[in-house]
Amino acid sequence: MDWQTPEDTVQAAFVTESNRRAISAAPPASGAWRIGDDPGDRAFAHLGPMEFERGGSLPAVTIAYETWGSLNEAGDNAVLVLHALTGDSHLTGPPGPGHATAGWWSGLVGPGKTLDPERWFIVAPNMLGGCQGSTGPASVAPDGVEWGSRFPFLTIRDQVAAQRALSDELGIRSWAAVVGGSMGGMQVLEWAITHPERVEKFAVLAAPPLSSADQLALNFVQSEAIRIDPAFAGGDYYNSPDGEGPHRGLALARRMALLNYRSPTELDDRFARSWQSGLNPMGGGGRFAVESYLDFHGNKFTRRFDANSYLVLVDAMNSHDIGRDRDGVAAALRRVTGLGLVLGIDSDRLFPVPGQEVIAAGLPNSLTGSEPVVISSPFGHDAFLIEDALVGAQIARLLDA
Repeated sequence: MDWQTPEDTVQAAFVTESNRRAISAAPPASGAWRIGDDPGDRAFAHLGPMEFERGGSLPAVTIAYETWGSLNEAGDNAVLVLHALTGDSHLTGPPGPGHATAGWWSGLVGPGKTLDPERWFIVAPNMLGGCQGSTGPASVAPDGVEWGSRFPFLTIRDQVAAQRALSDELGIRSWAAVVGGSMGGMQVLEWAITHPERVEKFAVLAAPPLSSADQLALNFVQSEAIRIDPAFAGGDYYNSPDGEGPHRGLALARRMALLNYRSPTELDDRFARSWQSGLNPMGGGGRFAVESYLDFHGNKFTRRFDANSYLVLVDAMNSHDIGRDRDGVAAALRRVTGLGLVLGIDSDRLFPVPGQEVIAAGLPNSLTGSEPVVISSPFGHDAFLIEDALVGAQIARLLDA
């Protein structure tokens, strides 16, 4: 659950009046990409019907994705990059038609960078259940109405099954590397465990072996913030006019999440107890700067995301337990055959380092032995999106190993 866009994965900054004016218009009922919108750099794979782990199904699944570089004749240079909760397929490139924001990993993807399209064929899908081109709750069902509340329950394993089908569609039998952070890191683990013959190397960045009770609790209060918004309408809000969708609940969920993505040190160092304006926040009608920061980013988020997708994807994160039906975490990790990189962040309070220690200790073949790589950063969980030099150096080690 991370910000996953360049504007939000930088050091916390004061909100200006021009920032606020930029989102002063009423937000749409959903910020999802819809059929008929400009596709931007997306391609689309139509994968047919899918049955899901917990018994649901969809009659047709589409996965939106973007690629950089070319698959070589041997077919052994493909790298799959998996995004986090609120990300999408737009790894790198400018904002423009179809893409409201610039690429979220532009520091690592591009000519001369860690993931160089001259060397690698890089594939980045929008995950199943998302809202930026892949089939999700905002997609239109066969009856001509959005799936909304009828969208089935998805697990991380279901999302990996859709990615496997995309791999088949692209003619990729084995990935040179599968890389992802946070929720994307959960999917990386499932790839390495479920399809070891198709994963040569993999990088798990700031992700746990399972979602703990603490993480389930954090997810619960965010989901409840959306569901108790009267405009949520039980999940069937897509015909609501601008400003009358569940944007208050979605923005509140986002503000809660942000507090777990950043370290307390960063917010204290940046904002302390400063005021947003000359008005005193202690009874004088003003606000603390950190309050304005959270308010702005929560409101901005509602313009690029969908409330139902947030719920579906949070539920998928809650399903994450690599040991489920596999005799436990240790037994699951023993199934892995690829070379792994496990990376944690010393200030991560969402998925702290002990989780990465469990993964590294259980892998048969880890780049750094039984201990994870731990980077030091003041940025908390989001450091895997911000610390390009530190993270890129470790991924480069893996790719060159």
